[in-house]
Amino acid sequence: MFADRAKIFIRSGKGGDGHVSFRRELYVPNGGPDGGDGGRGGDVIFEVDEGQNTLGDYRHKRKYKAQDGEEGGKKRCHGADGADVVLKVPEGTVIMDAASGKVIADMSGENKRQIVLKGGRGGKGNQHYATATMQVPKYAQPGQPAQELEVLLELKVIADVGLVGFPNVGKSTFLSRVTNAQPKIANYHFTTLSPNLGVVDTENGGFVIADIPGLIEGASEGVGLGHEFLRHIERTRVIIHIVDAASTEGRDPIDDIYKINKELEAYNPEIASRPQVIAANKIDCIYTEDGEESPIDKLKKEFEPKGIQVYAISAVSGQGVRELLFHVKELLDNCKQEPIVFEQEFFPEDMLMSENLPYTVEQDAEDPTIFIVEGPKIEKMLGYTNLDSEKGFAFFQRFLKEGGILDELEKAGIQEGDTVRMYGFDFDYYK
Repeated sequence: MFADRAKIFIRSGKGGDGHVSFRRELYVPNGGPDGGDGGRGGDVIFEVDEGQNTLGDYRHKRKYKAQDGEEGGKKRCHGADGADVVLKVPEGTVIMDAASGKVIADMSGENKRQIVLKGGRGGKGNQHYATATMQVPKYAQPGQPAQELEVLLELKVIADVGLVGFPNVGKSTFLSRVTNAQPKIANYHFTTLSPNLGVVDTENGGFVIADIPGLIEGASEGVGLGHEFLRHIERTRVIIHIVDAASTEGRDPIDDIYKINKELEAYNPEIASRPQVIAANKIDCIYTEDGEESPIDKLKKEFEPKGIQVYAISAVSGQGVRELLFHVKELLDNCKQEPIVFEQEFFPEDMLMSENLPYTVEQDAEDPTIFIVEGPKIEKMLGYTNLDSEKGFAFFQRFLKEGGILDELEKAGIQEGDTVRMYGFDFDYYK
């Protein structure tokens, strides 16, 4: 069965604890502390696998955990870092926070690999805490805890053109005619149970086309199969409406188009506003009496004044198909070329801001221009943030502002140019 959704639980590795030990060599009379640092916990990484086209691997296994970092050892031995867990997904997979539905990462375009949860930093051994007044430190820093999250994976097929229409109007036959795809074709509803992709080659260039399972009235509300696959047209830039112009099943093609547009509008108004073209299929089955207006003329009279071109085609014989494909290529050339990529809305690091952990803001007793900020909230944030990177430092600044720490510093009387000290990091304060 085609799997395009999965909900999984992911957890990064915990940082290893720092070690407490002292030198015990026979000829070292005043052996000091030599406890090593703990190892870093493993990251949870998502990576695009070009060979995959479904999320079937995640239907049966739901929990993925990176390895914890090892504890530091004697003789300043550093604990081993935990192994990362790399989750392979097909291109086009969108990773979302299951609780809020906000996008964490879109594995498409240039984004082939992304760290979603970072492992905790290893704790420092007692070797780091020796001072002139504390020569026998009997404590070490614990490793940073792991991060965990429930995420929803959704595969949104990457195609330039989407085929939409009621069941049994000839979408699969059309796809098999214009591409090398071999979709299942039969004369009953819902033959297509998963999106089929094919590449169209024309004299003026090629494009990717997707056959979306048939939409019916009420699809956006969960009726039929169509609602399960509406997400797959979110990346398409042009939509081809295929209708049964011969009304072989007794439906009105004009009414069908309005109903499908209504479903697209209900699902996502932005999709419904994208360039469209109507393929009036099954013209080889049309029979009109003398003086009777043909269904093709009715479709053109209804939709061409609205800027939607109507092409009479026969997917079986190939009549009119070439002209339709050239028009679709022109529409693609005239609309924006950059692929549709979903922007990140949810940042796993933000969970640190919402955690109600304590911290203190104190003025240095010896130098009143130095303000010391400490506590589990600060220590945990520094454990997951790389301040040397632009993205990490931007998060750090947002953490100080949204976490209320800047407000506390101002209440303590900090002035511009004063120094903020956090566990060995010094920053100048400016508004």
